[in-house]
Amino acid sequence: MAKKAHYPVTAAIRVLRQHKIDYIPHLYTYEERGGTSTFSKEKGVNEYTVIKTLVMQDEAKKPVIVLMHGDKQVSTKQLARQINKKSIVPCLPAVADKHSGYQVGGTSPFGTRQKMPVYIQETILELEKIYINGGKRGFLIEIHPQDVATVLQAQAVSVAID
Repeated sequence: MAKKAHYPVTAAIRVLRQHKIDYIPHLYTYEERGGTSTFSKEKGVNEYTVIKTLVMQDEAKKPVIVLMHGDKQVSTKQLARQINKKSIVPCLPAVADKHSGYQVGGTSPFGTRQKMPVYIQETILELEKIYINGGKRGFLIEIHPQDVATVLQAQAVSVAID
């Protein structure tokens, strides 16, 4: 397990250590609104393997986390149908920060301030490895998607659109 002092030890990293999950930390140059393409270009990896952590909310303003491929979008209508909600919408950045305890652009699904249901695009689980936020802007971790699903008790959904 990676324990290099020059990588941030975030709430996300503490959760992974607690569960004894192997991961490889990656620092990169964060760009405001750069999204997953910034990491993808800098590290030379397919953006499909760089996973976005999106904080959304249902009609009752209850937050949920959606994990999606970096080069895809979420069909909120499909998601709402699949999880038996009337509607799902993205949270405003300040609301997402409040729910997760992280800054947008550095949101990890691990170690969130508030426990939220996690939904993972089912095709992510088919990948050998993924890159997902480690809890700080400019910091992603390389991890096996099954480990993510297990630790987060994530429910697989099919909600990706191009």
